Amino acid sequence: MLTAFILIKASREGLTTLGPHLADIEGVAEVYTVTGEWDFIAIARVREHEELAQVVTRRLTHLEGIEKTQTMVAFQQFSAHDLEAMFGLGLEDKQA
Repeated sequence: MLTAFILIKASREGLTTLGPHLADIEGVAEVYTVTGEWDFIAIARVREHEELAQVVTRRLTHLEGIEKTQTMVAFQQFSAHDLEAMFGLGLEDKQA
């Protein structure tokens, strides 16, 4: 399973209309509006790189109101549980 973060810059009109359309795209799991240089972040979860290419180049960028995108593919995922275990190594011995 591939996870990718797609940063999206919207036109003025797109700011109010794109959210639901982005969320309806097959392969897009979540969509957030954000502050800063980008207006939306879409999280894509797909099985293969080819599917990601379809999401970005065919399904997403053809929506009216998108000015620019930048896609970042995730290499590794960490959950709060993973981080606690990683940074907590050896603490048990010191607390005893």
